[in-house]
Amino acid sequence: MQDEVHEEEVTLKLNPEFEQAYNFEPMDVEFTYNRTTSRRCHFALEHVIHLGVKVLFPEEIILQSPQVTVNWNNVQDTKRDGQPTSKNWKSTKDQSKHAAKERQAGAQDALGLAAFARKPGNLVNEAQIPKAREKEFFNPVLNENQKLAVRRILSGDCRPLPYILFGPPGTGKTVTIIEAVLQVHRALPDSRILVCAPSNSAADLVCLRLHESQVLRPGAMVRVNATCRFEEMIVDAIKAYCKDGEDIWKASRFRIIITTCSSAGLFYQIGVRVGHFTHVFVDEAGQASEPECLIPLGLVSDANGQIVLAGDPMQLGPVIKSRLAMAYGLNVSMLERLMSRPVYMRDEDAFGACGAYNPLLVTKLVNNYRSHPALLALPSRLFYHRELEVCADPKVVTSLLGWEKLPKKGFPLIFHGVRGSEAREGRSPSWFNAAEAVQVMRYCCLLARGISSQVSASDIGVITPYRKQVEKIKILLRNVDLMDIKVGSVEEFQGQEYLVIIISTVRSNEDRFEDDRYFLGFLSNSKRFNVAITRPKALLIVLGNPHVLVKDPCFGALLEYSITNGVYTGCDLPPELQSLPDCG
Repeated sequence: MQDEVHEEEVTLKLNPEFEQAYNFEPMDVEFTYNRTTSRRCHFALEHVIHLGVKVLFPEEIILQSPQVTVNWNNVQDTKRDGQPTSKNWKSTKDQSKHAAKERQAGAQDALGLAAFARKPGNLVNEAQIPKAREKEFFNPVLNENQKLAVRRILSGDCRPLPYILFGPPGTGKTVTIIEAVLQVHRALPDSRILVCAPSNSAADLVCLRLHESQVLRPGAMVRVNATCRFEEMIVDAIKAYCKDGEDIWKASRFRIIITTCSSAGLFYQIGVRVGHFTHVFVDEAGQASEPECLIPLGLVSDANGQIVLAGDPMQLGPVIKSRLAMAYGLNVSMLERLMSRPVYMRDEDAFGACGAYNPLLVTKLVNNYRSHPALLALPSRLFYHRELEVCADPKVVTSLLGWEKLPKKGFPLIFHGVRGSEAREGRSPSWFNAAEAVQVMRYCCLLARGISSQVSASDIGVITPYRKQVEKIKILLRNVDLMDIKVGSVEEFQGQEYLVIIISTVRSNEDRFEDDRYFLGFLSNSKRFNVAITRPKALLIVLGNPHVLVKDPCFGALLEYSITNGVYTGCDLPPELQSLPDCG
């Protein structure tokens, strides 16, 4: 059954067999809301009181003894250009010796352990460790910030205060979580690890990556699904882990359990209570509402348990439909709320040497492995204090710099001004813009069908904020046999990446500016803007009316960036932008 929502009515499309048998007699249609997640959220709110103010509303840091004892040994290696080498650490649990290189900024984070009254000289060593020692990490290509985060999680100096892994777009946040889970599993044999995410797709990805690591022995990991989940939605590689998760009693005895935040509530139903899990990881924590996030957190010890929240407060938060609930802050994730508290806040004066955050509580990943420098510069400036570093594969991100349709060769961005007209069909509340839809189709054809282009349809993503525009673009692409191009809302693209992203902004009525932000609707959300422009690897094309979009700070910045770099094309510009220098 499909439905179409109008302003005051809902149109239902039913099975053809039903339509043939239906004799137009009156029928009652009832919609039932599944209250399971809401009930679990309410239960978690009542149950999580045991964590107390110190965890939920932290104001101070109380250092704990490390879960894994680390010994820093200063050993000079004169064979490597006079650079000192050191940092052999040993787990008291498995007696395994490891070593790693660490840049000075990463090492200076240890100065946050001021209570251990050591001199900086004893802690800071810019080292080049021999390759033979790199077996410390299961993943040999982790960068320094990722390694730092894993060490911090493994040490757990501030538990049970949540440790935050701040992962901007394309910085390898989930990769870091995978490494941390594997390290905890190996170094702490008594650990019981719960890994959650707000969606099945995110939880499946964690399970798949742990499976692909080939580190875990059979019987170490289980994937717990909701009973209503269809088996055909699960990829083959993780079905074996799901089989063990069908019996929740049996699943509770595994050392690594992966599930959604909501389905973690199943463990309450069998009597699992406080302290059962030693470690709780929540990936994509920025997308979970706080009550939803508290469901798994209620199962960790308030004394010695460790909580790890991974996400990005600058990207889309939880989807909340109720305006009343939004007014009371339900649209603010626990991760975002914690990062606004003093102990978690950015402080360049106090922590400038270690990423501007207290390294005992927050690690910010800054190496971006996705986008071309020209595409990364603006979001890095607007949202991430210009700290994102370009680390993407040059062959990939430069692959379209010679495309003949670029206004400026070597600069993979196009802002195409379109003064079309926005419209709605019947009583549908959703907008569409025919002129932009046609232009989207043209760009798709040029990219996927061009003689000199090497872009496949599956490498292209089209983002537009309105469902009706999604429908119109899909119809046009179907007519030119390009159905493999994904078309969807910003929410459908979060966490994904494409070689090429085309954005259709739709809104084009220049006469209604009494309340600019309300009129712009979906476009006025800076988090939605951030997600949209950080999806592409090699090319970004934005279609929209500059006379409307200039009213929004984010799109206004994108317009200025496009004009000054000589990549604006299309309709005439509004007066406030005409004086900008064109460096094309």
